[in-house]
Amino acid sequence: MATIVKYQTSNGETRYMVRYRKPDGSQTKQRGFKRKIDATNWAAEHVTTAKAKGIYIDPQAGKITVGELADAWLAKKKLGTKPSYYDDLEDSWNKWVKPEWGSIPVAAVTREKAQQWAAKISQGTKGVGENGHEIWVEKPKSASVVLRAHGILAGILDDAKADRRIPDNPVRGIELPRKARSKHTYLTVEQLYALAAACTTLQRSILVLTLGLTGLRWGECVGLTVADIDFTAHRIDVNKSATQVRRRMIIGTPKTWEMRRIMYPDALEPLLRQLCEGKRPENLLFPDPTTKDGYTHQPHSPKSDDRSWYAKACIRAEVPRLTVHDLRHTAASLMVKSGANVKAVQHQLGHKSAAMTLDVYADLFADDLDELSERMGELLLREGVPKMCPNDVSEAA
Repeated sequence: MATIVKYQTSNGETRYMVRYRKPDGSQTKQRGFKRKIDATNWAAEHVTTAKAKGIYIDPQAGKITVGELADAWLAKKKLGTKPSYYDDLEDSWNKWVKPEWGSIPVAAVTREKAQQWAAKISQGTKGVGENGHEIWVEKPKSASVVLRAHGILAGILDDAKADRRIPDNPVRGIELPRKARSKHTYLTVEQLYALAAACTTLQRSILVLTLGLTGLRWGECVGLTVADIDFTAHRIDVNKSATQVRRRMIIGTPKTWEMRRIMYPDALEPLLRQLCEGKRPENLLFPDPTTKDGYTHQPHSPKSDDRSWYAKACIRAEVPRLTVHDLRHTAASLMVKSGANVKAVQHQLGHKSAAMTLDVYADLFADDLDELSERMGELLLREGVPKMCPNDVSEAA
């Protein structure tokens, strides 16, 4: 049972406190209510009713800060995510979440403040420069940046809720920006081969063709060894990925943890054999002796930096300046044009589901609707359905 007690503050103001026993029998209090009715209502909701329902939350437990819980949350994510993604999470925590929320008690986080914070990241912050003109203090950030930062704060508060430090997570359900799906640009077969021919070495040419014809991710491709190529079955075993994190290569499993066995077209056969000639099974297929770890590092996007070998090849070949990851999209388009079904494309690309493949490459399957329309029309004609239809629409009324 709770007791309401009136007291005087140091400056002589009247306040009310709630004295009550926690479920473990220890006595505690909640102070600072300006009106007796506020103290009474709080006691009824947070003590009497909560105890009866078994959902009592100790107010003291909510005083722990977001920053104090962050280490445990980040440690948990480190166990279940890829090194590159964890690196992104850690950066986002340090840049966006920690400065705003690190010292805030979890019980003090509100939906309103979280909404304002997300909007500030998305819309940017302006200030006044030395000349009196308005300048950007922090430029607007993409939806990806906002969603990642929000996900970290929401995840930490989810843990706080699970540990009964707060009754609910106030940041779940706030308005967030939506990711704008960028339109894919696909190279034709001629453009892909022109890009490969514009590379400065044979190995780089074969690397570009392998990416553009098989759909491998960069890390999966540069992590391949001679033993991963099965020339008898025309297959490539994708069982690892070389991921670059802060200029350091980390070898792990493929992105979705799905090891798979994919095809390569006949055109790659002689080129892959050239790369494997004279090498041991454990040797890398695409090594780079100029790097400390021996792996070929991913070049910068040619859209923002035209100094890399890949950017220069795009310029010489006079093709769109696509990133090396965009070659994966080209591979998907060539597979669909070759008649591959969705499940085959899903397996080749290593997507979690066919639904994901359809979602990412919906534009590639749009032409199927035209073919479907024609085939259904032919079916209806064969079955004589038009003969069953009334000659005048009014007859059906």
